[in-house]
Amino acid sequence: MSDRRLVPANARVAAEELRGRVQAPRYVTGEWRRVCGPLADLLAAPGGARDRQLARGERFEVFEHHAGHAFGRAARDGYVGYIAEAELGADTAVTHRVAAAATHVYPAPDIRARELCTLSIGALVRVTATADRFAQNDDGFLPAAHLRPLAEPERDPVAVAERLIGSPYLWGGNGFGGLDCSALIQIGCLACAIPCPGDSDLQEAGLGAALPRAAALQRGDVVFWRGHVGWIPAAGELLHANAHHMAVVREPLAEATARIAAQGGGAITARRRPASG
Repeated sequence: MSDRRLVPANARVAAEELRGRVQAPRYVTGEWRRVCGPLADLLAAPGGARDRQLARGERFEVFEHHAGHAFGRAARDGYVGYIAEAELGADTAVTHRVAAAATHVYPAPDIRARELCTLSIGALVRVTATADRFAQNDDGFLPAAHLRPLAEPERDPVAVAERLIGSPYLWGGNGFGGLDCSALIQIGCLACAIPCPGDSDLQEAGLGAALPRAAALQRGDVVFWRGHVGWIPAAGELLHANAHHMAVVREPLAEATARIAAQGGGAITARRRPASG
């Protein structure tokens, strides 16, 4: 119970479920909220370093309000931290996920209208009506082709990740405008209804099943180094968000492995195969 990323407790409060397991001044039952901005930073402390990001519509269970931030945990993976209170809204129902790398919300069903905001892949919205090629949500209109019903998860997490090729690298980022290696894995998995932790070390410990060293790698497998992770899109290739290219790229696995070793990252530490959704 010592990993702060996974334990919903701080010096002032703890989730009710932890009563008798974690010492805290008080125990509370969480209240569900949803991210209302395009992306919200999940912080290690109020105003502190970014651990991860949550996309529009993702659920967040709030246990405490402190210093203008809400302390709680993300529904998608149990990651604990702080989100600015202004980034959270009501826990309204959602029906669709943004499946394109990014999409725009318009004030009218017209591509010539000035967009209201941009949403990243993985954002969750409630579609209330459809008009021509547009889906209407609570804020405006989105291209219907960019959305996928939550009841119809995708089948190929690598295909989802490939939509982000060229996106810039961003430590702790989880969106089209910037993401890191573990986010690329999680975005692909969640689109396919495959449970997936948020950080690479947690993924290495619990994503799918471990592969024996003798097993041949295939599309959809995940390869780990110390502090790094990537998809196998095909035999002998690697798809990953990395600081060398400062982007999401697809490149030869042997070339990436040699470079990571030369930069002090060591050899491959694990290979895993995510469970199907």
